[in-house]
Amino acid sequence: MLTEGSFQSSAVPADLVERCWKKAATPLDWGLSPEQFRLLLERSVAQRFGGKQPDTKTIQAYCDTLHLTDLALAGACSAGGAAAWDFFVAQYRPELYRAARTIAGDSIGRDLADSIYADLYGLRESQGRRNSLFDYFHGRSKLGTWLRVILAQRHIDEFRRTRRMQPLAEDSAKEQPEGVPATKQSPAKDPHDPERNKFLAMLQVTLSRVLLELNPRERLRLAYYYVDELTLAQIGRLLSEHEATVSRKLDRTRQEVRKRVDTALLEDKNLSEAQLRLCYEYAREEWPFDLTGVLSSRQ
Repeated sequence: MLTEGSFQSSAVPADLVERCWKKAATPLDWGLSPEQFRLLLERSVAQRFGGKQPDTKTIQAYCDTLHLTDLALAGACSAGGAAAWDFFVAQYRPELYRAARTIAGDSIGRDLADSIYADLYGLRESQGRRNSLFDYFHGRSKLGTWLRVILAQRHIDEFRRTRRMQPLAEDSAKEQPEGVPATKQSPAKDPHDPERNKFLAMLQVTLSRVLLELNPRERLRLAYYYVDELTLAQIGRLLSEHEATVSRKLDRTRQEVRKRVDTALLEDKNLSEAQLRLCYEYAREEWPFDLTGVLSSRQ
């Protein structure tokens, strides 16, 4: 979302703004005004030069290196332009899916790609405006390249997060004989753990109850995505919602479900934090639950 006070302004000469506007070629098709485009250029210049005021020749040389059409598209999407979003989805969704599969593999690549739509649209609000991930795109690289970097970083962050949740075996820090690899087997990997079945049953009952407590539209959205395996665009057409709205609401529902399950297991079942991690660790090894019946309850 573009506003005058959202960054430190670095004046871009009017004739340079006009030249860049013409070079970008298509902003008007996406509902982007010349004034919004000027703000995009000034934000990019301010970010590049750290708030310093470069001379006109330096600004011109910098603007000549920018991917101006991509910058205009990102700005129009950040502003919520429907035409811009339609173009972005048609142009970049296939590329996002291909990149995500390359980064994370076929099994989770689709979820990785879909997960960034909510942040691109702007999931959180601050001072009455959405904070879009597009606001961090300054046109210095191609938009497709920037999106692939975002996907890769998101995948790395998730990998690190899950690794932090894996408890180390008690003897993992002990010195090993030279030439013998250390063993770092988590208790969650032990199939003979007597707590395993109890924790899995507890998690399944709690998760099923939380899903049934969702409002029908939230449950329907989850069913379309996880049971019917529809794309965000297909779900949007069925529910008369924008594709980005579907992604945003799915993300919120997933966060709410996780929060409710955590609370129920910690407070109602009196599990410790370590036991809660074990519940998820057991389930993560090989998802043992068939929640089709719960999510298919679409009344």
